[in-house]
Amino acid sequence: MDPLAVLRDYAARGDLDKIIFSGDEVLFGSEYTFPANAPTAFTNKQSGRPYPLSAAVFLAQHNDLKHTDFIQAARLRRIPPVSLPDRKTFLDFLRHGHHSLPTDPLLPSALPSFAPEPQPTLPEEPEGDKASGAYIRSLERTLKDRNALLDARGRDFLAVLQNATRREEERRRNKDSVTTSARHAPSAAAVAMAKPKVERSFGEGFVPIILVPSASQTLVTIYNVREFLEDGVFVPSEERMRAMKGSGKPDCVMVQKKLIRGERTGAGGGATTFEVRDKPASLKPDDWARVVAVFVLGKEWQFKDWPFKDHVEIFNKVIGFYVRFEDDSVEAAKVVKQWNVKIISISKNKRHQDRTAALEVWERLEEFMRAHT
Repeated sequence: MDPLAVLRDYAARGDLDKIIFSGDEVLFGSEYTFPANAPTAFTNKQSGRPYPLSAAVFLAQHNDLKHTDFIQAARLRRIPPVSLPDRKTFLDFLRHGHHSLPTDPLLPSALPSFAPEPQPTLPEEPEGDKASGAYIRSLERTLKDRNALLDARGRDFLAVLQNATRREEERRRNKDSVTTSARHAPSAAAVAMAKPKVERSFGEGFVPIILVPSASQTLVTIYNVREFLEDGVFVPSEERMRAMKGSGKPDCVMVQKKLIRGERTGAGGGATTFEVRDKPASLKPDDWARVVAVFVLGKEWQFKDWPFKDHVEIFNKVIGFYVRFEDDSVEAAKVVKQWNVKIISISKNKRHQDRTAALEVWERLEEFMRAHT
């Protein structure tokens, strides 16, 4: 098969975008594969040397460029650029089928990068359809078979499969979510404004949620909340982020703590697991029923789109904590003092005092959960 004939066929069908360069080869969809440096019947009029297939394909795909831009683009791709006079000749051949190129195509068997196998003795005078078929087959050479097409060097099909599977699962989940929302809610606005169910049964299977700000200027974030609440040690968020070495911010953190006084109703006094999140917008109505505490930033916008009408309702159903350095100005907590929020002070340098602050959080939280059981 003459590669120029294949190229002209793809141009006539408008399928030039299906021709791709893959290493040292040119792939015509899944039908044909030729060496990129294969000489063609398209020759340089000045030197008489044949242009490689890569030059012909590149010209066919980028003939809309100005010639100066085309030359520069070809050189960047390390493809021999086609001269301006030869360019017109080839485009006439490509678009209109003018026989301005040599009539004898360069067959793949004549390409220098493929050593031809010993040819069988050809019949001097083929007679009949059978002899003609044998004569044609004797000139053919297989470039690719179905097994060779599966050998994609440098391509990770496992990653392609995993990405496709993940996208399909996400699409299915989104579709199910939209269908469920449309079935059970009159409108998206009604769902957003619906009040959470505060039927908190602190029994088996109930995992309370603690919300922390996602802003970096707050002291307690999802990066350092576990060390602070579980170990009673305050570690700056920046330090924890550097220790994670770019592994990314977690969506949630699980924190455990034994209750301070007595036994919790219905829990047998064991350790309680809390789920810490910093994205309230991702919570569903049922999740809001599990929210028991929030570390406040001291900014009104933190509570935007919360399913409560005001701060009174928020801090009646959720206990609030504001963590600050003990030597910070009182002005910084001016807004927070107007809310029903517990202010927790920690030292910038005295780390042995962190445990006292953490225990104060747990004690207040236990009292709140007891009162709302």
